[in-house]
Amino acid sequence: MVVTGATSGIGRSAAVGFARRGAEVVAVGRDPARLKDVLSELTEVGQVKPYGVGVDFARFDDVRAAGEDLRGRFEHVDVLASNAGAMFRTRTVTADGFESTFQVNHLSGFLLAHLLRERLSGGRIVVTSSDAYTTGRLDPGDLKTERGRYSAGRAYGTSKLAGILFAAEAARRWPDVLAASFHPGEVRTLIGRGTIASWYFRFNPLLRTPDRAADTLLWLATAPAEGIESGGYYMDRRPHPAKGPAADPELAARLWDASAAAISERESL
Repeated sequence: MVVTGATSGIGRSAAVGFARRGAEVVAVGRDPARLKDVLSELTEVGQVKPYGVGVDFARFDDVRAAGEDLRGRFEHVDVLASNAGAMFRTRTVTADGFESTFQVNHLSGFLLAHLLRERLSGGRIVVTSSDAYTTGRLDPGDLKTERGRYSAGRAYGTSKLAGILFAAEAARRWPDVLAASFHPGEVRTLIGRGTIASWYFRFNPLLRTPDRAADTLLWLATAPAEGIESGGYYMDRRPHPAKGPAADPELAARLWDASAAAISERESL
């Protein structure tokens, strides 16, 4: 079980949940201290020694190195939980030339899935999305988002729209992989640090705990395949049909092709 964004929030809860079920967990995270901490917890609650991979999803070079490491270490990946996510107060551009939210939340997960493609045959991809997708504005011809005024909320919503479309198109293009995305609900997490939204996500008592939010991820990763629609969007273990652009197969195909071109600018798949 490869879990990205495994050092906090939904990702950490999912990694712990997998470990408690006896799975071999690969925790992927950026911060070395927090990665060490989660590996300690996974060792404590699990039966199989976990493995940690330090990756900055704002750097394609890091993602490629992680992919090569995992391909060399594991013959098969049962589940890729594509959960890494971030929100940035101001528009920042990565060394690869993309707006940071979109690269961290979509393009790097897309790249990692491609790097692990052969290992994922017969496995699953579970993408952490959000109903914030309804605020997104996705133009496959402008993945660097160089047009228009920047909004942290819209950038986040656009990345979550991309996640739904990625899972839907992966189900079509990779029929040997079960792919699905899900809305975790509004969750008490550390996302959006440095933004006004961070106070809402950290302190609102009405928000879900990460453990509750991770439940659907764990279910999509482990439930019998016949009960899950590949390409579907879920919430609380039930279909949660996407609407508007998120349900547009033509847009999904265009995004896939544009994303493949984007990661190929500096990486050959």
